[in-house]
This record gives sequence, structure tokens and C-alpha cells, in this order.
Amino acid sequence: MKDSGARREFAVSLVSLQVRRRKIKRAIDLVSIYNPYRLTMIMENRLTRGVLARQANVHAETIRFYEQKGLLARPTRSAANYREYSSEVVSRVRFIKRAQELGFTLAEISDLLALRAEPKGGNVRVKQLANEKLSIIKKKIRDLQSMKRALAELTEACDGQGSVANCPIIAAMEGDL
Repeated sequence: MKDSGARREFAVSLVSLQVRRRKIKRAIDLVSIYNPYRLTMIMENRLTRGVLARQANVHAETIRFYEQKGLLARPTRSAANYREYSSEVVSRVRFIKRAQELGFTLAEISDLLALRAEPKGGNVRVKQLANEKLSIIKKKIRDLQSMKRALAELTEACDGQGSVANCPIIAAMEGDL
């Protein structure tokens, strides 16, 4: 019984030590990057392009690209000429990336962002865009399955022996099959 109490006490002190180490590390990080301007930006919830990119899990060039394509507004500039983004831009960038992962084009994402900006609007258009994208993806899947079947038949017909001149795969690509 006494032994388990000592173990528990040790575990609690270990966790406490780990928490203290993290706090000290954060303090050192702040001191090592201390810059009055950066500190002001942090306190006012403004982000540089690099910080925005890290928080949104994208490259800084992606942020620049989205600005050029009109998906993100051009940021304001500070007196020190830093680009300043609000923290809300992080969720917008994440939204754009997720929409891209779902197969939406930048033009479609622009439409989705416009619809997102009007929360009281109906979601009929959003569903329509999603259904259109789903139809396109289904067609692509059918096309890929057809390509897979054709290629499987060709690889089955080829024994991998002899010269290329007698290869059924090459012949099919030349249109001679």
C-alpha cells in the first residue's frame, strides 16, 4: 500500500516537472525571438505570412498563391512593412485546402467562399456544387476503371518474351490490335 502511494507521488511530481519544463521552454522561445513588433502582433492576434502558413499547415508560397488568385485578400502592411493577417485567415486557408483535397477547383472554391460568407443564405447552391463535383469524380472513377480493365487485358496478352515488335501492348498503343 505504501509502495503504490510513493509511485503515485513520484508520477505526480514527474508530470509537474514536465509541465514546468514546457513552460520554461516556451519562455526561452519567447525570449530568443523577442522582438517588440512580433510581441505586439502576437498580443493583437495578428500573424505574419510564415506564422499563418505554419498554423494552416501550408507553405508560405501557398498563401502568396491564394492571394494572387483572389482567394485571400491582400494583407495590410505594418509600419515595419510586415504583412499582417488576422487569425481568422487560418480557418479560411484550411477551408481552401480541404476543398482542394475534395477535388474542387479554385474557381469553385471561390464560389464556396462567397457562399460561406453569407451564413443566412440557403445551402442549395452549396449542395448543387457538391453534387456536380461528385458526378465528375464518379465519371473519373468509371474512366479509370475502364483504363484498368484495358491495361489488365493487355498485360495478360503479353508474355514478356520476345521482341518489342511482337508486343501486344505496343501494338495496341499503335492502334494495330
